[in-house]
Amino acid sequence: MRKAFISPTKYVQGEDELLNLGYFVKTFGDSALLIAHPDDVKRVKEKLESTINKFQITLVEGGFHGECSREEVQRLQELAKEKSCSCTIGLGGGKAIDTAKCVAEGEALIIVPTIAATDAPTSHSAVMYTPEGEFDEYAYFNQSPSVVMIDTTVIANAPTRFLVSGMGDALSTYFEARATSRSYSNVNAGLPCGVREGVCGAAKGTNTALVLAKFCYDTLLKDGIQAKVASDCNLVTPALENIIEANILLSGLGFESGGLAAAHAIHNGLTSLEGTHHYYHGEKVAFSTIAQLVLENAEQEELNEVLAFCVSVGLPVCLADIGVDSISYEEALTVAQKACIPEESIHSMPFPITEEAVAAAIMVADQLGRKFKQSKD
Repeated sequence: MRKAFISPTKYVQGEDELLNLGYFVKTFGDSALLIAHPDDVKRVKEKLESTINKFQITLVEGGFHGECSREEVQRLQELAKEKSCSCTIGLGGGKAIDTAKCVAEGEALIIVPTIAATDAPTSHSAVMYTPEGEFDEYAYFNQSPSVVMIDTTVIANAPTRFLVSGMGDALSTYFEARATSRSYSNVNAGLPCGVREGVCGAAKGTNTALVLAKFCYDTLLKDGIQAKVASDCNLVTPALENIIEANILLSGLGFESGGLAAAHAIHNGLTSLEGTHHYYHGEKVAFSTIAQLVLENAEQEELNEVLAFCVSVGLPVCLADIGVDSISYEEALTVAQKACIPEESIHSMPFPITEEAVAAAIMVADQLGRKFKQSKD
């Protein structure tokens, strides 16, 4: 059996860690292309100026246009070549980070998230869009970022909703990895060669990835509430540090090397409901995780544990929490049909999947979540 595990070359997090950015740039050369939204640059301007002066580096600001599109990637690649940049820095949220991945194509890449809202920073994949913001394709690279640098002071000063959304994304990691392991399905860690070059082939997940995914879940249960309070106060505490690590590193390694299953596929299906469009990825994944547990007929004790965690940190547990006040069976079936297309990760579940079963799981999860919330009021 062929197995695969993928990870960044270096992961570092700590208070004011951004001051060390220049050190990592110097490992590649004297200059870097900085891909970041102007608002994110403004948030950390003093730290960027400090690291530039301390390490005598040049940061070429790319003037990121906001979408990870083919046109934007080509423009930035040409700028990097024109300015002879030694490496690429992706600073900010998901689209700036994904754009940096595409520009660097897996080489000499430093990722600096300013929020802990998803597990994308550590991955070797990116989502590309059209200039108008419509989905284009997934891109995979030969390796994960060279450096993932987390300044926990910056994360602590971001809106708490981002951190909580990241916990929702991280919540699914163990349950999806567990399902993938039970079905011996392939994982993303084996993709790059097969996708890009037609060699190497697919791979299964490792025991290491499954253990990391479980530790991710355990960390959420242990430190989630305290981390949320710390974020509300814009303070860095051990609990906040642990949740940042869980949201970004543990969840990132867990999903790529452990596998995705029903939760993320159901999330993708839910995007067909207009009411969900104003909610973050991790918020929708949290509800989708509950739907996956219903789909696999998880033990009631485990389901209640997940529901209680979500309620305690403010994650959605029913469709009303993600902008859908009511849903008909026909609407649920439409969501299920999108979640069950042949290429979706839901087929990593360890049993046959039908659209009807998924629609039922969504509707039952919604009712269970509503009743759980009412019981706590």
